[in-house]
Parts: sequence; structure tokens; C-alpha cells
Amino acid sequence: MNDIKEILTKYKKIAMVGVSNDPTKASTIVMKYMQKYGFKVYPVNPKAKGQKILGEDVCAKITDIKDKVDIVNVFRPSKEALDIARDTINIKAKVLWLQLGIKNLEAKKLVEQKKIEYIENRCTKMEYQKHFLKVRQAFPVLQD
Repeated sequence: MNDIKEILTKYKKIAMVGVSNDPTKASTIVMKYMQKYGFKVYPVNPKAKGQKILGEDVCAKITDIKDKVDIVNVFRPSKEALDIARDTINIKAKVLWLQLGIKNLEAKKLVEQKKIEYIENRCTKMEYQKHFLKVRQAFPVLQD
């Protein structure tokens, strides 16, 4: 398994695909959290192109980002991951990270052939909390 702690220590520039300008959406909450902990986050959402999300200019696709991107963090359906994987290779990112509930075997094979780390079904915010803040998301204990 990939060393998530090492990835989140080494790489600080994240393209967040599918981030919303709705502050109640999980993607927006995760973006704000990662910004708070020193990550540079580039919001990617074709429907919000030209707008700002949490102070950052929104790009239509990751290939529009002018800066170097380390992690491509995906909040889109699994079926879209293969095209995003191709773009991840094109921009020479180091990690393709699919959020909770998102998996794509073809995308995994494609990026791993290019020596790009692949993470699926994990939340960047929860992983950061677990590895750096020693906080675990937990359900309350049920009493009999």
C-alpha cells in the first residue's frame, strides 16, 4: 500500500477535481481544510470556470492549471476517473487520489504504468487528520 503519510508530507499542491462552490458540500469542506493545513489547492470544475472557490480561481480541467500539481484529488463518479487519469499523466502529477466511494481499475493500471501513485476510496482530510493530528473519524459508542 502507498504511504499516505509520506505523500501528504512530500506533496503540497493539489488539483481538486469536482470541487463545488457550495460551502456545505464535502468537496468544499475538504478543500478548505487542506488549505488550512498549508496545501495549495487548485479547484477544477467546468461549471464554475472563471469563478473563485475559497479564494482560488477555478479551472475547467486540470490541464488548464498553470502551476505544477502534485496530487490530483477526485470528487467525481468512478466512471470519469479514466479520463482524469489520462490528464494526470499529461500534467506529470505524482499522485491520483480518488475520494471515498470512488474506484477505477483501468485508471489504476494506467497511472501505475507511468509510476504515478494511486489511492482510491480515501478522503484526503480524514487521512491528514489520522496521520498528522491523530484524530480518527469515529461513530459514538452505542450503550446497551
